[in-house]
Amino acid sequence: MAENRGYIQRYAMLFGTYMGGYWILKFILFPLALTIPLLSFLFIGLTLCVPFMGYYYARMYRNQVCGGSISFLHAWVFTVFMYMFAALLTAVAHYIYFRFIDHGFVISTCEIEINNLARSGIPGIETYIDAYKEILDTARQLTPIDITLQLISSNVFCGALLAFPTALFVMRQRRQDEPAG
Repeated sequence: MAENRGYIQRYAMLFGTYMGGYWILKFILFPLALTIPLLSFLFIGLTLCVPFMGYYYARMYRNQVCGGSISFLHAWVFTVFMYMFAALLTAVAHYIYFRFIDHGFVISTCEIEINNLARSGIPGIETYIDAYKEILDTARQLTPIDITLQLISSNVFCGALLAFPTALFVMRQRRQDEPAG
């Protein structure tokens, strides 16, 4: 088991790269989903698949590298590393998008939607509209690197939280009568 722990970073990087590629492909849908509702549902559906993908990779790691048994802590650390590497890879795509492609598209689209909501005449919506406009004013001041750092930190944080249930489902202790290795 001690020699298997040396593989944790290698396999977390490998599976994190696969997951990061998935996140990048999913991220391509994000700006399109702001204007096309069907793509919004697809984006949400693909996002909901992320924990299952993390479970699948952690289970593969347990079965192929760890010989079918893994402790909770080992599984949690592996899963956190995997999400961290996926977040690092995705951060490159986020930076490229917000630095060279977006040119304020996301914020202007959100502003249009807030203005449409303000014109809807829903009673009591003014409070929410003011809060949304304040958030947009703050978002306008962010640089592409600020946005990227915010997204990477939220991806790592969410990954660390998702790693708890994943590790609980993946962990499997070796039975006493089972030979090691």
